[in-house]
Amino acid sequence: MNIEEIREYCLGKAGVTESFPFGEETLVFKVGDKLFLLSGLGEHSFNVKCDPEMAVDLREQYSEVQPGYHMNKKHWNTVRTDGSLTHRQLRQMIDHSYNLVRASQPKKQQAEIAALDE
Repeated sequence: MNIEEIREYCLGKAGVTESFPFGEETLVFKVGDKLFLLSGLGEHSFNVKCDPEMAVDLREQYSEVQPGYHMNKKHWNTVRTDGSLTHRQLRQMIDHSYNLVRASQPKKQQAEIAALDE
């Protein structure tokens, strides 16, 4: 997946916004007001949130998955998109991050996002 495919996939999810809060080279996707994916525009990787146990399992299973670069290593993974992982695997990691962050929103915000799904 390239950055345009990642962008299109993320923006297709309910309640997602994109921004550049860390400078013009780092694209950030949020659900509600919380970050779930970020990627450098010139990079072949992205950072996603992950359940801590699953994060370790993915790192052990795939060399393309590493502890989150410049992130909390317990909760974030950096995933290389150099073609070794399938698009389906990458989308699953993005979905997991999105779902974790969406579920952590306050109930009112969760309801607003759920209304966008309909």
